[in-house]
Amino acid sequence: MGDSPKGDLSTISSMHTSILQEALGSSNRRASESLMYSYKRSFTGFVAKLTEEEKNRITNMDAVVSVFPNGRKELHTTRSWDFVGLPQQVTRRTSVESDLIIGMLDTGIWPESQSFNDQHFSAPPTKWKGTCQSSLNFTCNKKIIGAKYYRVNGEFPLGDFQSPRDTEGHGSHTASIAAGRSVSNASLYGLGSGIARGGVPSARIAVYKICWSDSCYDADILAAFDDAIADGVDIISLSVGGSSPYQYFEDSIAIGAFHSMKNGILTSNSAGNSGPDPQTVTNLSPWSLSVAASTIDRRFVTDVQLGNGEVYEGVSINTFDLEDQYPLVYGGDVPNTEAGYNGSESRYCEENSLDKSKVRGKIVLCDWTYNGTIIAGAVGAIMQDDFNDAAFSFPISSTYLSTNDGTEVYNYLYKTRKPTGRILKSSEKGSESAPFVVSFSSRGPNAITSDILKPDLSAPGVDILAAWSEGTTVTGNIHGDKRVVPFNIISGTSMACPHATAAALYVKSFNPTMSPTAIKSALMTTATPMSSSANSEAEFAYGSGQINPIKAAHPGLVYDMVENDYVKFLCGQGYSTKNLRIITGDKTSCSTSQTDATVWDLNYPSFTISSSKNSKITRVFHRTVTNVGTPVSTYRATIVAPQGLNVRVEPSLITFRSTGQKQSFVVSIMAQINDSMISGSLVWDDGVHLVRSPIVAYAST
Repeated sequence: MGDSPKGDLSTISSMHTSILQEALGSSNRRASESLMYSYKRSFTGFVAKLTEEEKNRITNMDAVVSVFPNGRKELHTTRSWDFVGLPQQVTRRTSVESDLIIGMLDTGIWPESQSFNDQHFSAPPTKWKGTCQSSLNFTCNKKIIGAKYYRVNGEFPLGDFQSPRDTEGHGSHTASIAAGRSVSNASLYGLGSGIARGGVPSARIAVYKICWSDSCYDADILAAFDDAIADGVDIISLSVGGSSPYQYFEDSIAIGAFHSMKNGILTSNSAGNSGPDPQTVTNLSPWSLSVAASTIDRRFVTDVQLGNGEVYEGVSINTFDLEDQYPLVYGGDVPNTEAGYNGSESRYCEENSLDKSKVRGKIVLCDWTYNGTIIAGAVGAIMQDDFNDAAFSFPISSTYLSTNDGTEVYNYLYKTRKPTGRILKSSEKGSESAPFVVSFSSRGPNAITSDILKPDLSAPGVDILAAWSEGTTVTGNIHGDKRVVPFNIISGTSMACPHATAAALYVKSFNPTMSPTAIKSALMTTATPMSSSANSEAEFAYGSGQINPIKAAHPGLVYDMVENDYVKFLCGQGYSTKNLRIITGDKTSCSTSQTDATVWDLNYPSFTISSSKNSKITRVFHRTVTNVGTPVSTYRATIVAPQGLNVRVEPSLITFRSTGQKQSFVVSIMAQINDSMISGSLVWDDGVHLVRSPIVAYAST
């Protein structure tokens, strides 16, 4: 019924009752029984039980805008796809998508998950050349068309399945984010309830189990790359990385990704989970896609209610609900002295540091985020940590507060004779600040090639609900956790990577002949710009911005490259013929002209300059773009540059007469580099497409 009338709100319900009386032609009592709810604070309207005839009468009343049934709507669980603009009903080329194959290099897969149901799938694409290592506990289907496992040393960790079956959960989670089918009523004990779905639900999955409970080994990674390329996958998704960056020719992932690129296959990598420290991105090769983790517009909070009635909002994925108040103790007051611990150590609640007899049946206040083990018989844990932008699960009722709120709990504990507390089950809230890159996501700059921007872009990687292995528990077999679930909520750049993987395949479904480098360019140049107000590291946190799959499918222009372009780059970086042969796998050698090549001439979709502090530097970049949009089109260059960054583009206007035509241009950048980084952008605009590339200048020493 439109806007709420001004004045006394108490009269609105009476007005609704009067309307119902007129429609029902009955007494006030009958109308009151029909009226179920009145809206009156922000707008006016009501809910009522009506026959079809009664509904029609109300519909025809002058004061009524509309009448509609109380329909049922589903919450959007893997709402990360909705958040980046890829809704469930998006336009798809389903027949093409169904012929695309994702090579998932991970911990395996749980084939019984409804996310991998093959109902209504046709036979695998004829291009598929892979196999399925079937066993007594694993079979493939028309969705999971291939599966292999790798353990080159032949020594399998105790408890792991010697098959492609997933006992960790990680591989099932990433596979369903990328290509899981739509599953209704998915949740983790009611959290995130709704529809779980992947970005390309019609795509096929090929599983390459390279990771086990004790890690992922280089030998197994390379073996999987080798098979995946030969098997005919269209993209490789690898949510794996080292603890520190390695030179390209010492990095199994960089080598494998180079081979993939040579064979027309893009490798999508997670950036790493070692943030927010700088130079922590570990997957750095320019021929692969490095993905940071950003938030979505949903977060999970877990409240703490103290015995004095005060409530503090914490963060965790807590499926438990302590329905009563429990005694509250401080970890520093209950050390396990028999094991040699004192209060300065037990305050962190590390394993075995607490006295079991003093924490049993109590909630423990800890000065840090404990490692997830059961705390010596405690019923719950309250932790303090200012990095609370992502929620994690624990085997007992747990939450972590800001250090300020943690101090309030600490003060209550010491000022109260019998302090008590209760940790509630988690609930969902909106996040108006999203998207921003989460604190754990690894940051640039690039530790190997300082003038190539990494990460390349960001994708949702925080609090993502997706399929899980029923061969493990919510917390991954942490002692005492008995919760076995089909879906789980976890965070990491591991979750961001398959989002980018699916976005790349979505692009490929509309552009089947696009090279892996062109697909990467399409994702980067159409990414939604993000704000440095939430991430002071700016492009070193989020790269080009957050993925926008629909725009990426029609990018207008792409920065394309072939193998020889990368070889020239490596020669110019000082790689010897011997080293290049390790990477390329052939008899590549560096000519004199190639050794003179510079990193600034690599046809990358971003521009980066590094130099010493308090210096003024000029760099010249040569770039070539290929028209993949409107055949006849003209693009104009627009520069966004802050003080200290001067950018000139020649020519600033480029015209195309056909699809596939290439045009080259030169970008000259002069930067005054002080203590902090400065950044801007170059945008090519034809009135339809915005092809955006970040420009970054920073002090490397």
